[in-house]
Parts: sequence; structure tokens; C-alpha cells
Amino acid sequence: MRPADLNRLSVRESADRYVELVRAKTLTGALSPATAEVYARDVATFVGLAGEETVLDDLTGEDVDAILLAFARKPDGRRSEPDGGVQSASSQARFRRSVSALFKHATLTGWVQVNPMALATVTAKERGGLRAQRRALTREQAQGLIGAARDLSGGRGEVAAEGGAAVEGAAAGRARRRDQRMELRDALIVLLLSTVGPRVSELVRADVEDFYTNDGVRYWRIFGKGGKTRDVPLPGDVARVLEAYLSQGRAGGTEVPPDRALLLSWRGRRLARGDVQAVIDRVQRGVDPDRRRSVTPHGLRHTTATHLLADAVDMDAVRRVLGHSDLATLGRYRDELPGELEVAMRAHPLLRRPAGG
Repeated sequence: MRPADLNRLSVRESADRYVELVRAKTLTGALSPATAEVYARDVATFVGLAGEETVLDDLTGEDVDAILLAFARKPDGRRSEPDGGVQSASSQARFRRSVSALFKHATLTGWVQVNPMALATVTAKERGGLRAQRRALTREQAQGLIGAARDLSGGRGEVAAEGGAAVEGAAAGRARRRDQRMELRDALIVLLLSTVGPRVSELVRADVEDFYTNDGVRYWRIFGKGGKTRDVPLPGDVARVLEAYLSQGRAGGTEVPPDRALLLSWRGRRLARGDVQAVIDRVQRGVDPDRRRSVTPHGLRHTTATHLLADAVDMDAVRRVLGHSDLATLGRYRDELPGELEVAMRAHPLLRRPAGG
């Protein structure tokens, strides 16, 4: 029998109230705005899968199982494959955490009698087994993308503005003013993501003063999660593109924009997280089709970690570059590379002949 004070809210009503509470927590610093928006997005997806008018308390453990599996098979809109690609294992785990948080709140506030998450039977193996492909680019794919970025930084790339298709040839010169030419910025974004592996939130938050020189080496002071900072040296090629971009004036013109953000639109506004994916997709157009594969900003973070570790870079150094406090976290950023085991066994350290032997 239901308690007298049970509030039989619909899924839509309960979700709206919960999201309002989550967003309010950003005002006290309990949650970052980015985390709150992730919760809000996942809860909105949950509403669509559960049914807006369904009473929240009527959902059973079997219903939750069906929702989790439906989300796992849901196309990932961030990917450009014909079928969109299914959700990655980490996205599925994140969605489950968001739904669990909603039901935990619902239990405390009397919206449900029993938390159905406790009755869900979908296992981690079932959720994670639907991952379509690994995230990291192969060496050839990554080098193709970096090569296209280098072409842009040399002035041989396409002319483009946020949200629009690239325009080539003489028509591009007529269609875009000098202050709308963003090739250097696009090249810098791809090079930073591919070689330093920042979180996309860290990239768009970067300001010009976060970059400094010490003993001739350019460093980026990255402001990461939990108020932590890390100073990462930039590879020489990336530092040169940075200098050229800053010399250009960041917004494509010669005047210094008032906004201190590193990455600006041609109108002089700080780039948003969503703009970064559009930049990557534009640069990809310059990659040979045989070496091209769609990738997200987070996929480039995986690419950085995978290739640094595969090249026997010290694990603690990789951890510090990525901004993790625990070495164990690197495991989820480490993807298997084709032919990697064969290369490792050919260069086995115990089978090398001693010098002069």
C-alpha cells in the first residue's frame, strides 16, 4: 500500500523539478555548470525513453533495464558514421549515474516508494559490450589530421567561419573578410587537442595569459577539474602555431580583441564547447579519405594518451599531462593499437645484443 504522502509525479514533472535543483547547486559551487548540464541532458534523454506522462513511481526494475539498454543502442549524434554509432561504454556508465542520482533524490523526496535502480539487472558487461569502435585514432589517422592542421597554419587551408561549410578558391577570398579567416585558430585547436590532450572544457576556458615561456620553452597552465592546475610544455611545432595565431590578433585581424580568451570566433567572442567539434570536422576535410576517421574532442584526448603510452613515455608523465591524480585512471584512456604487440616483441629489451657483443 502506498504511503499517504507519496507524490505521484509524472516522469516529466519529476525531471523538471530535479533539474531545477541540480542547476541551483551551481550557485553554491556544489556542482560545476558543465556537470549540471550533463545531468540535465541525461535526464531529458531519460524522459524521452521512459515516457513523459508515465508516473515515476510506476517504473519497475525491468523498466529501468529497458531504458538503459535503449540508451546503449541510441545513436551517438557526435559521430558522423552513417548509423551515428552506438553509445560508448563511458557514456552508458555516465547515463546510469545520472538516472541513479534522479531516483535517489526521488526516494528521499517521496516521489517513489522503492528505488527501481536497486532492482535493475542489466550488468556492466551487457552495457559495455555495445561499444562500436575504439576512440583513439591510429598513428596514420592522427598524423593525417595533424598534417591537415599544419597545412592550415601554413595558409594553404580552407577559409571557414563557425557553423558554416568551408568555401574554397577565389570565391572564398571574396566571401570572407580578412577578420573572418580562422585557419590558424582551427589549426591550433586541433594541434592542442591532438598533442596535449586537454578536456574540451579546459581548452575553451584557456586565456592568453595562461601561456608563458620559461627557459625558451612555451608552457600552458591548464586550469582543470577541482581547481587543480598543471603546467604542460608545448611541442615546438604547436608553440610556433600559437605564436603565429597570437600575432595575427586571434580574431583574424590585426587589432587586439578586448576578450582575453585564447580561442575566439571571428566576431571576437569566446568559443563554446560545441564549436570545437565543428572545427575538428572542418580540418578533417583536408585529410586524405584513406586516413580520415571522425573523432570527438574527447577522442583526441584518448589519442594523446594512447600514443604517448605506446611510445613508452613514463606513465606518471602522461598522468600529469592529462591532469589525473591517480595512475589507475589512465587505463580508460588507453586503447589497443593494431600491430602494437608485434612491434613490442620485435624490440624486446631482453633480446637486445649488448654493445660490442
